[in-house]
Amino acid sequence: MDVRGTVAAGFEPVRDAFLRNFEQRGERGAAVAVYRDGVKVVDLWAGTRDVDGETPWAVDTAQVVRSATKGVAAAVPLLLHQRGQLDLDAPVGTSWPEFKAAGKDRVSVRQLLAHQAGVPVLDRPLTLAEAVDLETATGAVAAQAPVWEPGTAHGYHAHTFSWLLSGLVHRVTGRTIGRWVAEEIARPLGLDLWIGLPSGEAHRVGRLGPVEEIEPPGSGALKLRPKRSVTEAYRDPESLTRRAFGAIDPKPDENDPVYRAAELPGSAGVSTARALARFYASTLGPVDGGVRLFAPATLTLARTEESAGPDRVLMVGTRFALGHMLHGPASPLLGPTSFGHPGRGGSLGFADPESGIAFGYVTNGMRKTVTADPRAQALVRSVRSVL
Repeated sequence: MDVRGTVAAGFEPVRDAFLRNFEQRGERGAAVAVYRDGVKVVDLWAGTRDVDGETPWAVDTAQVVRSATKGVAAAVPLLLHQRGQLDLDAPVGTSWPEFKAAGKDRVSVRQLLAHQAGVPVLDRPLTLAEAVDLETATGAVAAQAPVWEPGTAHGYHAHTFSWLLSGLVHRVTGRTIGRWVAEEIARPLGLDLWIGLPSGEAHRVGRLGPVEEIEPPGSGALKLRPKRSVTEAYRDPESLTRRAFGAIDPKPDENDPVYRAAELPGSAGVSTARALARFYASTLGPVDGGVRLFAPATLTLARTEESAGPDRVLMVGTRFALGHMLHGPASPLLGPTSFGHPGRGGSLGFADPESGIAFGYVTNGMRKTVTADPRAQALVRSVRSVL
């Protein structure tokens, strides 16, 4: 396997772990990048651009990163709060009056971001055409009655997070969330990252697809066999789990240009590993001596626990800040101060304030994992080993 890119002195174990993912874990095409204290120390890529193709992964290859998009999108309300444009403790309905329907009039912005709003499902799933239409999709989630009393529990809003955040940001700023990210985050930082892929960039994006579940003996990876309750929840069409992940029906083809062009901040972002890592580096401090996204108080918000414990959708214990997942057994990051977000099946991005590390990993090979992919975890362990 021809691994290309650069590794700073001392970070060679990351390259070794990246190579082993291809040799031992069925990786087909992937990239990983790491920043430390705002300086890039790892930037590697290998394999094929398409999971089922032969064209080599290039320096600028990007992929759909699924729910790793949520971590980028979560920065938007935090930055709006930082600029004095959004009160985190105000009811969502203050900015978005239609959201008050069906008993949601007291749901706060804070609860919405912490997956406590109680609307992880829709009574009627949306078609792809409906899901990508801002007015239709936000109207559906605004009209939805909560399935638990908001604020009393939390559960992963797998797809509805897209429309909740889109509706809020559009009404606060007058811009779509994809446009806001492009103008206020991606452009200043020089990121190859999009929520709503422009047609002119489509040639850079590889095809996703399933890969074989392989885990070498003695690898030290997490034991991924789910509990019976988790397995049953994914099988039961009436469970919150199945309904949350089935909020778009039929299941969309993530290689469809329509899906990739959609501004779905919960699932359809497109990014390079380099861009994910650089984004998270900018939340910690200046990147390459330049742009810094988060003020110290905002960084504290990004890493402060808002909800924790049994997740009514994922059926495991999860921890959330204001849109970001936090380090824990179900979603291991680098350490206790880490915040970020995995993408179901592989991709991962996070920041760790204690070590100054920012991490990005993208892949075209989708596994069945939801929050703790073995390939990403092997890379995280390799970073931890050099600190």
